[in-house]
Amino acid sequence: MADGDTTVIRQLAGRYQVGDLIGRGGMAEVHIGTDTRLGRQVAIKLLKPELAEDPSFRVRFRREAQAAARMAHPTIVRVYDAGEETTTDDRGIERYVPFIVMEYVDGRLLRDIIADGPMHPDDAMRIIKGVLTALEYSHRAGVVHRDIKPGNIMVTPSGQVKVADFGIARAVTETSSTLAQTSAIVGTAQYFSPEQARGENVDARTDLYSAGVVLFEMLAGRPPFQGESAVAVAYQHVSETPKAPSLYNASVSPALDSVVLHALAKDRFDRFQSAAEFREDVEAVAAGKVPTRRIDISGDAGATLFGVHPNATAASESTLRQLTVNEDRPPRSQSRPPVAWIWGGITVMAVIIAAVLYWTFNLAPTSLTGAISAAVPDVTGQQYDDAVDVLHEQHLRAQRFGEVSDTVPEGEVIRTDPEADVRVAPDSLVGVYVSIGRAPVDVPHVERLGEEAAIQAIEAAKLVPGTSTSEYSASVPAGVVLSSDPVGGQRAREGDTVNLVVSNGMVKVPDVTGMNVSEATRTLQNSLGLRVRLEPDMGCSGQTVSGQSLAPGDQPQKSEVALRYCAG
Repeated sequence: MADGDTTVIRQLAGRYQVGDLIGRGGMAEVHIGTDTRLGRQVAIKLLKPELAEDPSFRVRFRREAQAAARMAHPTIVRVYDAGEETTTDDRGIERYVPFIVMEYVDGRLLRDIIADGPMHPDDAMRIIKGVLTALEYSHRAGVVHRDIKPGNIMVTPSGQVKVADFGIARAVTETSSTLAQTSAIVGTAQYFSPEQARGENVDARTDLYSAGVVLFEMLAGRPPFQGESAVAVAYQHVSETPKAPSLYNASVSPALDSVVLHALAKDRFDRFQSAAEFREDVEAVAAGKVPTRRIDISGDAGATLFGVHPNATAASESTLRQLTVNEDRPPRSQSRPPVAWIWGGITVMAVIIAAVLYWTFNLAPTSLTGAISAAVPDVTGQQYDDAVDVLHEQHLRAQRFGEVSDTVPEGEVIRTDPEADVRVAPDSLVGVYVSIGRAPVDVPHVERLGEEAAIQAIEAAKLVPGTSTSEYSASVPAGVVLSSDPVGGQRAREGDTVNLVVSNGMVKVPDVTGMNVSEATRTLQNSLGLRVRLEPDMGCSGQTVSGQSLAPGDQPQKSEVALRYCAG
């Protein structure tokens, strides 16, 4: 449900009842819901409609949601279903609201737990182990989360850790083109890895950096970097060295400090290379042991890490270095791969490159381009069904979108996304925007308004005043609208003409001579609203009208008419 959108979605896909709002984030709202088909409680995440304006996002979103749905692990919030709901806003424009139906977790967000203050190291390590277990599983499945943060981590009353939103961040970030857009959609930059802040490609080690930020925040009660803007925080992730969490929480041990700072290494090759490796070091610290991996503690960074001054004695520095050394690990005899391996790798790459070049130059050009991509045809001005046929000929799929247009006739294609002549992969989804004509509006109720006021109301509704026709009325004053065509409340299109029927303030008086006086009185008084005065005529008999004071024809409303009737 978009901000400012009055449309309220109550049921999705014909089976999911949407209940109360239980959470809100930068890109979605979470509601409690019920799967009426299976009779179970679920959590329903409604992504903001502006995300769905790009057809490529919807394709990525479905693909990533399907990948997330295949992951079944106790530490991962299950995804049951995903799709998009079509709604129409107040202006008659179709909106697409992507949704995800997830497992309902009865617990607290880690974000809310951290808000209570720094956590005990044992609790923080227990939670981060659950997060790393989830990441180990997802990374083996080939899914990088990209948005690990306390707002995506739930902790149940029994202490079970659940990580949510796998795959959603990938769909969003691939759609966004700038850091500002991505940070606004995916969340806060406080959990960005340096490579994310630089706009580089990400991999599993990006999640491990974010997990290190989460561990730091649990221990310190605050993230390692803070700033007045997302850009300022992202800059610190790239260029500044984090302080040790023990500076904010005295109960954090030097060994745990080393694990956190190892996870927060700027270069992804210097940090943990897998979630299992990260979790092993956390488990070692939790068991009272020293992590087996060595880190560089020279200079100010090392002094800050273990809480000593850079001018400490050489013996103290040697002792601190020993904390991160595994005495049982055999020393490395060399720091790089053997030369034979290097030359072997170069030879293999040369053979592969030569094979690819040979295949490329011996392949027919038309076959090559046809196999790799297809040009989006120009279907502007065509009917939708005809446009679909043309796209199918190019092995492309169409998705229809309605769009208001003042110039393109209803039913004709306005544009496509991607645009014509853009090359895309075969079987790609092309958004086809079809004119639904001018914007729909409601005809205002102008009955009983003065003609000028009625015209102003019609123009305010972006309609065009048409002809005004005069008509007799027994009660409506002259110049007041009797009716409109179309009538008030009827649906019309912007620019449509509305004709008016206006009272002329007159009535058409009939000739009642010879009629029974009672019948004549009813006609003139009840039907025409005239004031009837009876005058007996003793020169004739039969109770018939012998004369009338108003001549037949047009007469002002509420006029007085004298009827002479035979009373002899």
